[in-house]
Amino acid sequence: MTSSQAGTTAQKLMFERNGWVLNNPRLPVLIYPGAIAVQGDDPAALFEQTFKANGWPPQWRYGVYDYHHYHTEGHEVLGVASGHARLMLGGPDGHVLQVRAGDVLLLPAGTGHCNLDSSDDFLVVGAYPPGQHADICREAPSPAQLQSIETLPFPDQDPVQGTYGAVSEYWSKG
Repeated sequence: MTSSQAGTTAQKLMFERNGWVLNNPRLPVLIYPGAIAVQGDDPAALFEQTFKANGWPPQWRYGVYDYHHYHTEGHEVLGVASGHARLMLGGPDGHVLQVRAGDVLLLPAGTGHCNLDSSDDFLVVGAYPPGQHADICREAPSPAQLQSIETLPFPDQDPVQGTYGAVSEYWSKG
């Protein structure tokens, strides 16, 4: 963990169910503004290295889909490697959040998200705890999907701050 990561204060947002978007009734979204100092020719690699070092194997480099969706089979961390965007969290008519290069978002399973608008160079690194992945859900969850969210294992570490980061502080297993 670098000193900039250690000093990053996570902000939390809780979302209630929003129509067909479940959100997560127990776990807040965690937002780490300016968590990674973006530099060099391949800033995405900085996010990948940080996530991997904290037990979150990086899975992809892309953007955020421009339609509302959520995941039931993985908690998702999004690292903004370049550009900026307006994202909506929590489903239709949810919370609009401005993100820019260096920011990290941790979305617990069930959290709705959508890209409303982004710069041409908007690039995100996505990662999940080991054994988890992103299923794309665009309608109300089935009983099996609700069970998946409820029983999904907690990550061992915070993807940005490691063992004693915001996940251990704000995500309760109880």
